[in-house]
Amino acid sequence: MDSFSVVFTIFVLAAFVGFEVISKVPPTLHTPLMSGSNAISGITIVGAIISAGTQHTWLTTVLGFLAVVFAVINVVGGFMVTNRMLAMFKRKD
Repeated sequence: MDSFSVVFTIFVLAAFVGFEVISKVPPTLHTPLMSGSNAISGITIVGAIISAGTQHTWLTTVLGFLAVVFAVINVVGGFMVTNRMLAMFKRKD
């Protein structure tokens, strides 16, 4: 089995497990889970930058770039939602 098939299989399994885990989370735990996923997305950004920077093939460079873009969107959106959630708990003067 070539390396692309192995990596693609791992990607599909990770997507399936991620969808199943997220769909089972109750709404009250969604925001804390999103806050925790921001840290994981930070790790994703580092890995994607390394993947895009190695330039093995044009496909790895493009996928690395797309991974950086989507991870940055996830981190920024997660922090915006977390900030909004925390603002709801502040006292109004």
